[in-house]
Amino acid sequence: MNFHNNQTTFVSHVNVKVENLERSLQFYQEILGFDILEQTAKAAKLTTDGKTSILSLEQPENAIPKQGRTTGLYHFALLLPEKKDLADIVVHLSENGVRFGSSDHLVSEALYLHDPDGNEIEIYIDRDPSEWSWTGEEVAMAVDPLNFERLLKNRVPGKVWEGMPAGTLMGHIHLHVSELVKTEEFYVTGLGFDVVNRFGKQALFLSTGKYHHHIGVNTWNGVGAPKPPKNSVGMESFTLMLPNEEAIEETVDNLQKICVSVTEEEGRRIAYDPSGNRIELAA
Repeated sequence: MNFHNNQTTFVSHVNVKVENLERSLQFYQEILGFDILEQTAKAAKLTTDGKTSILSLEQPENAIPKQGRTTGLYHFALLLPEKKDLADIVVHLSENGVRFGSSDHLVSEALYLHDPDGNEIEIYIDRDPSEWSWTGEEVAMAVDPLNFERLLKNRVPGKVWEGMPAGTLMGHIHLHVSELVKTEEFYVTGLGFDVVNRFGKQALFLSTGKYHHHIGVNTWNGVGAPKPPKNSVGMESFTLMLPNEEAIEETVDNLQKICVSVTEEEGRRIAYDPSGNRIELAA
Protein backbone atom coordinates (compact mmCIF):
# COMPACT_ATOMS: atom_id res chain seq x y z
CA MET A 1 0.00 0.00 0.00
CA ASN A 2 2.65 2.49 -1.11
CA PHE A 3 1.41 5.33 -3.31
CA HIS A 4 4.44 7.50 -2.59
CA ASN A 5 7.30 5.74 -4.37
CA ASN A 6 9.37 5.93 -7.55
CA GLN A 7 6.55 4.43 -9.62
CA THR A 8 4.27 7.42 -8.99
CA THR A 9 4.33 11.21 -9.00
CA PHE A 10 3.54 12.52 -5.53
CA VAL A 11 3.95 15.49 -3.20
CA SER A 12 7.11 14.90 -1.18
CA HIS A 13 7.65 18.23 0.59
CA VAL A 14 5.83 21.46 1.45
CA ASN A 15 7.43 24.80 2.30
CA VAL A 16 5.22 26.95 4.54
CA LYS A 17 5.60 30.65 5.34
CA VAL A 18 5.11 31.74 8.95
CA GLU A 19 5.05 35.07 10.73
CA ASN A 20 7.34 34.10 13.61
CA LEU A 21 9.74 31.19 13.09
CA GLU A 22 10.54 30.68 16.78
CA ARG A 23 6.85 30.47 17.72
CA SER A 24 6.16 28.06 14.88
CA LEU A 25 9.08 25.79 15.72
CA GLN A 26 7.80 25.46 19.26
CA PHE A 27 4.44 24.29 17.90
CA TYR A 28 5.83 21.91 15.28
CA GLN A 29 8.28 20.37 17.73
CA GLU A 30 6.25 20.20 20.94
CA ILE A 31 2.74 19.67 19.56
CA LEU A 32 3.41 17.79 16.32
CA GLY A 33 6.64 16.09 17.33
CA PHE A 34 8.92 17.08 14.44
CA ASP A 35 12.70 17.39 14.80
CA ILE A 36 14.84 20.08 13.16
CA LEU A 37 17.07 18.79 10.38
CA GLU A 38 18.57 22.16 9.38
CA GLN A 39 18.01 25.71 10.61
CA THR A 40 19.02 29.25 9.73
CA ALA A 41 17.89 32.55 11.23
CA LYS A 42 14.75 32.66 9.07
CA ALA A 43 14.11 29.08 7.95
CA ALA A 44 14.08 25.49 9.18
CA LYS A 45 13.77 22.06 7.58
CA LEU A 46 11.78 19.60 9.68
CA THR A 47 12.08 15.82 9.80
CA THR A 48 10.51 12.79 11.43
CA ASP A 49 13.27 10.28 10.63
CA GLY A 50 16.37 12.44 11.12
CA LYS A 51 17.34 12.10 7.46
CA THR A 52 14.65 13.49 5.16
CA SER A 53 12.70 16.74 5.35
CA ILE A 54 9.02 16.61 4.39
CA LEU A 55 8.18 20.09 5.68
CA SER A 56 10.01 23.41 5.80
CA LEU A 57 9.15 26.67 7.53
CA GLU A 58 10.35 30.09 6.50
CA GLN A 59 9.79 33.59 7.85
CA PRO A 60 9.72 36.06 4.94
CA GLU A 61 10.86 39.65 5.30
CA ASN A 62 8.11 41.86 6.73
CA ALA A 63 5.82 38.84 7.11
CA ILE A 64 2.11 39.60 7.31
CA PRO A 65 -0.78 37.42 8.58
CA LYS A 66 -2.55 34.87 6.38
CA GLN A 67 -4.80 36.59 3.87
CA GLY A 68 -8.39 35.44 3.35
CA ARG A 69 -10.18 34.81 0.04
CA THR A 70 -6.95 34.15 -1.88
CA THR A 71 -5.41 31.21 -3.69
CA GLY A 72 -2.75 29.05 -2.03
CA LEU A 73 -2.73 26.53 0.77
CA TYR A 74 -5.99 24.97 1.98
CA HIS A 75 -4.12 22.31 3.93
CA PHE A 76 -1.17 19.98 3.76
CA ALA A 77 -1.67 16.41 4.94
CA LEU A 78 0.66 14.24 7.00
CA LEU A 79 0.18 10.52 6.37
CA LEU A 80 0.96 8.28 9.34
CA PRO A 81 2.22 4.69 9.03
CA GLU A 82 -0.30 2.90 11.28
CA LYS A 83 -3.72 3.39 12.80
CA LYS A 84 -2.27 3.28 16.32
CA ASP A 85 -0.19 6.36 15.41
CA LEU A 86 -3.37 8.35 14.74
CA ALA A 87 -4.86 7.11 18.01
CA ASP A 88 -1.70 8.22 19.85
CA ILE A 89 -1.91 11.71 18.35
CA VAL A 90 -5.58 12.03 19.33
CA VAL A 91 -4.61 11.41 22.95
CA HIS A 92 -1.55 13.67 22.76
CA LEU A 93 -3.49 16.61 21.29
CA SER A 94 -6.27 16.16 23.83
CA GLU A 95 -3.85 16.07 26.75
CA ASN A 96 -2.27 19.31 25.51
CA GLY A 97 -5.57 21.11 25.05
CA VAL A 98 -5.19 21.44 21.28
CA ARG A 99 -8.48 21.90 19.45
CA PHE A 100 -8.94 19.75 16.35
CA GLY A 101 -11.61 18.59 13.96
CA SER A 102 -12.02 15.14 12.50
CA SER A 103 -13.58 13.24 9.63
CA ASP A 104 -14.01 9.79 8.14
CA HIS A 105 -13.43 10.13 4.39
CA LEU A 106 -14.17 6.44 3.61
CA VAL A 107 -10.67 6.09 2.11
CA SER A 108 -9.03 7.54 5.21
CA GLU A 109 -9.52 8.75 8.77
CA ALA A 110 -8.33 12.27 9.50
CA LEU A 111 -7.76 14.98 12.07
CA TYR A 112 -7.61 18.70 11.25
CA LEU A 113 -5.91 21.49 13.18
CA HIS A 114 -4.15 24.82 12.62
CA ASP A 115 -0.66 26.01 13.36
CA PRO A 116 -0.15 29.35 15.19
CA ASP A 117 -0.49 31.25 11.89
CA GLY A 118 -3.70 29.58 10.78
CA ASN A 119 -2.10 27.21 8.27
CA GLU A 120 -4.33 24.13 8.23
CA ILE A 121 -2.84 20.69 8.79
CA GLU A 122 -4.45 17.34 8.17
CA ILE A 123 -3.08 14.28 9.98
CA TYR A 124 -4.46 11.02 8.62
CA ILE A 125 -4.22 7.30 8.15
CA ASP A 126 -5.31 5.48 4.99
CA ARG A 127 -7.75 2.62 5.01
CA ASP A 128 -6.58 -0.43 3.09
CA PRO A 129 -7.11 0.19 -0.66
CA SER A 130 -9.22 -2.98 -0.79
CA GLU A 131 -11.81 -1.01 1.20
CA TRP A 132 -11.92 1.90 -1.26
CA SER A 133 -14.94 1.98 -3.55
CA TRP A 134 -14.33 2.86 -7.21
CA THR A 135 -16.97 3.58 -9.85
CA GLY A 136 -15.06 3.61 -13.11
CA GLU A 137 -12.20 6.08 -12.61
CA GLU A 138 -13.79 7.82 -9.61
CA VAL A 139 -13.19 6.88 -5.99
CA ALA A 140 -15.90 7.41 -3.37
CA MET A 141 -15.02 9.87 -0.61
CA ALA A 142 -17.18 11.45 2.08
CA VAL A 143 -17.06 13.72 5.14
CA ASP A 144 -18.52 11.45 7.81
CA PRO A 145 -18.02 11.58 11.59
CA LEU A 146 -14.88 9.84 12.84
CA ASN A 147 -15.50 6.90 15.18
CA PHE A 148 -13.11 7.75 18.01
CA GLU A 149 -14.15 4.80 20.15
CA ARG A 150 -13.13 2.39 17.41
CA LEU A 151 -9.96 4.31 16.58
CA LEU A 152 -8.71 4.44 20.16
CA LYS A 153 -8.95 0.65 20.46
CA ASN A 154 -5.78 0.61 18.32
CA ARG A 155 -3.79 2.47 20.95
CA VAL A 156 -1.21 0.66 23.09
CA PRO A 157 -2.30 1.29 26.72
CA GLY A 158 0.09 3.50 28.68
CA LYS A 159 2.18 4.36 25.63
CA VAL A 160 4.11 7.61 26.09
CA TRP A 161 4.06 10.17 23.26
CA GLU A 162 7.34 9.94 21.35
CA GLY A 163 6.73 12.45 18.58
CA MET A 164 5.71 12.09 14.96
CA PRO A 165 6.46 8.54 13.73
CA ALA A 166 9.60 8.12 11.62
CA GLY A 167 7.60 6.75 8.68
CA THR A 168 5.39 9.83 8.35
CA LEU A 169 5.00 11.07 4.77
CA MET A 170 3.60 14.16 3.10
CA GLY A 171 0.47 12.34 1.99
CA HIS A 172 -1.15 15.06 -0.11
CA ILE A 173 -1.76 18.76 -0.48
CA HIS A 174 -5.04 20.64 -0.99
CA LEU A 175 -5.00 24.04 -2.68
CA HIS A 176 -7.26 27.01 -3.16
CA VAL A 177 -7.36 27.91 -6.87
CA SER A 178 -9.08 30.63 -8.86
CA GLU A 179 -10.84 28.36 -11.38
CA LEU A 180 -10.95 24.69 -12.41
CA VAL A 181 -10.84 24.47 -16.23
CA LYS A 182 -7.24 25.63 -16.78
CA THR A 183 -6.30 24.08 -13.44
CA GLU A 184 -7.44 20.65 -14.63
CA GLU A 185 -5.52 21.07 -17.88
CA PHE A 186 -2.38 22.04 -15.95
CA TYR A 187 -2.46 19.09 -13.54
CA VAL A 188 -3.76 16.45 -15.98
CA THR A 189 -2.30 17.34 -19.39
CA GLY A 190 0.75 19.11 -18.00
CA LEU A 191 1.73 17.15 -14.91
CA GLY A 192 0.17 13.79 -15.76
CA PHE A 193 -2.30 13.38 -12.91
CA ASP A 194 -5.66 11.64 -13.19
CA VAL A 195 -8.91 13.13 -11.88
CA VAL A 196 -10.21 10.58 -9.37
CA ASN A 197 -13.06 12.56 -7.82
CA ARG A 198 -15.13 15.61 -8.77
CA PHE A 199 -16.88 17.49 -5.99
CA GLY A 200 -19.53 19.18 -8.10
CA LYS A 201 -18.12 22.19 -9.91
CA GLN A 202 -16.10 23.34 -6.90
CA ALA A 203 -13.28 20.84 -6.37
CA LEU A 204 -11.13 18.21 -8.06
CA PHE A 205 -9.07 15.43 -6.52
CA LEU A 206 -6.10 14.18 -8.52
CA SER A 207 -3.63 11.33 -8.21
CA THR A 208 -1.29 8.93 -9.94
CA GLY A 209 -1.22 5.17 -9.44
CA LYS A 210 -4.89 4.97 -8.32
CA TYR A 211 -4.33 6.74 -5.00
CA HIS A 212 -7.39 8.51 -3.57
CA HIS A 213 -5.59 11.83 -4.07
CA HIS A 214 -2.14 13.33 -4.04
CA ILE A 215 -3.53 16.79 -4.83
CA GLY A 216 -6.86 18.46 -4.17
CA VAL A 217 -7.91 21.80 -5.66
CA ASN A 218 -10.98 23.89 -4.89
CA THR A 219 -12.60 27.26 -5.62
CA TRP A 220 -14.08 27.66 -2.14
CA ASN A 221 -12.33 31.02 -1.72
CA GLY A 222 -14.21 32.26 -4.78
CA VAL A 223 -13.82 31.97 -8.55
CA GLY A 224 -11.25 34.54 -9.59
CA ALA A 225 -9.61 34.64 -6.15
CA PRO A 226 -6.30 36.57 -6.32
CA LYS A 227 -2.85 35.36 -5.33
CA PRO A 228 -1.81 36.31 -1.79
CA PRO A 229 1.02 38.81 -1.27
CA LYS A 230 4.46 37.19 -1.45
CA ASN A 231 5.22 38.04 2.19
CA SER A 232 1.96 36.69 3.63
CA VAL A 233 1.69 33.57 5.74
CA GLY A 234 0.74 30.47 3.72
CA MET A 235 2.43 28.18 1.25
CA GLU A 236 5.70 29.17 -0.38
CA SER A 237 5.88 26.07 -2.60
CA PHE A 238 5.49 22.32 -2.75
CA THR A 239 7.70 19.68 -4.33
CA LEU A 240 6.45 17.05 -6.77
CA MET A 241 8.60 13.94 -6.81
CA LEU A 242 8.68 12.29 -10.22
CA PRO A 243 10.05 8.79 -10.97
CA ASN A 244 13.23 9.92 -12.76
CA GLU A 245 14.91 12.66 -14.79
CA GLU A 246 13.32 11.36 -17.98
CA ALA A 247 9.90 11.90 -16.41
CA ILE A 248 10.85 15.47 -15.54
CA GLU A 249 11.89 16.20 -19.13
CA GLU A 250 8.64 14.72 -20.42
CA THR A 251 6.65 16.77 -17.91
CA VAL A 252 8.46 19.97 -18.87
CA ASP A 253 7.67 19.25 -22.52
CA ASN A 254 3.99 18.63 -21.71
CA LEU A 255 3.78 21.87 -19.72
CA GLN A 256 5.35 23.84 -22.54
CA LYS A 257 2.82 22.37 -24.99
CA ILE A 258 0.04 24.01 -22.95
CA CYS A 259 2.02 27.28 -22.81
CA VAL A 260 3.28 26.92 -19.23
CA SER A 261 6.84 28.11 -18.78
CA VAL A 262 9.27 26.14 -16.63
CA THR A 263 12.27 27.97 -15.20
CA GLU A 264 15.45 26.68 -13.61
CA GLU A 265 16.62 28.06 -10.27
CA GLU A 266 19.83 26.67 -8.79
CA GLY A 267 19.32 23.41 -10.67
CA ARG A 268 15.65 23.12 -9.68
CA ARG A 269 12.78 23.10 -12.21
CA ILE A 270 10.03 25.51 -11.17
CA ALA A 271 6.51 25.89 -12.56
CA TYR A 272 3.42 27.80 -11.41
CA ASP A 273 -0.13 26.53 -11.78
CA PRO A 274 -2.74 28.92 -13.28
CA SER A 275 -3.49 30.31 -9.80
CA GLY A 276 0.13 31.10 -9.00
CA ASN A 277 0.87 28.12 -6.75
CA ARG A 278 4.62 27.43 -6.97
CA ILE A 279 5.75 23.86 -7.72
CA GLU A 280 9.24 22.37 -7.74
CA LEU A 281 9.80 19.31 -9.95
CA ALA A 282 12.24 16.79 -8.51
CA ALA A 283 13.29 13.19 -9.16
